Amino acid sequence: MPLIALGLNHQTAPLAFRERVAVDAGQMPAALAALRAVDGVEEAALLSTCNRTEIYAQVADGKTAGVAQWLAEHHQVSPDALAGYLYLHQDDDAVRHLFRVATGLDSLILGEPQILGQVKDAWQAARDARSLNPPLDRLFQQTFAVAKRVRTDTRIGAHPVSVAFAAVRLARQTFTELSGATVLLIGAGDTIELAARHLADAKVKRLLVANRTLEHAQALATRHGGYALPLSELARHLPEADIVIAATASREPILDRQAVQTALRSRKHRPMLLLDLAVPRDIAADVAQLPDVYLYTVDDLEQVIEENRASRREAAQQAEAIINLQVEHYMAWWQAQGRQDTLRLLRSRGEHERERALGEAREQLQRGQDPHEVLERLAHQLTNRLLHAPSSALRQAALSGDTDLLRVAERLFDSDDDTQPAP
Repeated sequence: MPLIALGLNHQTAPLAFRERVAVDAGQMPAALAALRAVDGVEEAALLSTCNRTEIYAQVADGKTAGVAQWLAEHHQVSPDALAGYLYLHQDDDAVRHLFRVATGLDSLILGEPQILGQVKDAWQAARDARSLNPPLDRLFQQTFAVAKRVRTDTRIGAHPVSVAFAAVRLARQTFTELSGATVLLIGAGDTIELAARHLADAKVKRLLVANRTLEHAQALATRHGGYALPLSELARHLPEADIVIAATASREPILDRQAVQTALRSRKHRPMLLLDLAVPRDIAADVAQLPDVYLYTVDDLEQVIEENRASRREAAQQAEAIINLQVEHYMAWWQAQGRQDTLRLLRSRGEHERERALGEAREQLQRGQDPHEVLERLAHQLTNRLLHAPSSALRQAALSGDTDLLRVAERLFDSDDDTQPAP
């Protein structure tokens, strides 16, 4: 029963397609229930971020195609179009992929730290939905240990690189001195929190934080010296913003072309820099067509990010070595579970035959038969029943020349302990 990792990411699919198959936190319970109901799916977890949507699952042999079909049907996308963007990893490759994802080695920004929290959220959502069994649950817990070790033993996180950092870096390149700029943040999640921290460090002139839940905006603004406003007042304050950074979980754009166009008129067409870090996008794509607007999405940050990759590549090689070793450890555990299933089955059959033989012996004793004869018969029947199947298999192996099975049997039944009969 293979373990799989199936999905798409920033390396295989454009933003426009990634946002079509994104799953937000509110949709996660229903999505997991539907995925778990797919024929052949034994357990599953869903990871959905701005850069990837991935399914981790244990499936029955030959049932992997059903997982890809579910992904297409659930998001109402063409299976043929989806197939062109999908990747599939199986067993040890699936384990390695999850380890690399959680440590940031598969991220747009090499070694970025936010992904680990997102993997933990995916694991918790799957646990809450009761869609995990021991193999996948243990894999996620080992993933967290691997990520911690990589952070501790390498310098993969030595430099402050994240999507938020790259966005602020781009803003600094556009506005030489952020100390003269007003920045509007839309959202109050981790990405916006990081952006606010970097902007505060850069001594931005004025920081506005807009969020659907005003209390969250107020808490974030208080931490970083900004001003909070409800999302309903966004249009009124938009003209004040030289830079807008948006990262919410909205399924629909927060800013449309009309709102930005109106803001530009109020600004007398002073340029605006818009950084959309959300998937699905928070800023409508046609906003980019407006004059005096510079709109960037997560896929546009590659050049900014590349400058920070070189310092992390050596650390990434060290991280890969740690991951390869930990993959071996997990696969050894996983394969042992399969062997233990065989042992449990063997023991269950033995106990079944024991109870059957004991039941027959009790009936014979109740009928008054001689206890010594009953015991002799019990021992004879139990021996015959337990050895019948292996004896038949060994006879067939001898006839067919299956020397491998015969050698295994010799090792299995050869013992030097005190149970061997005396010569």
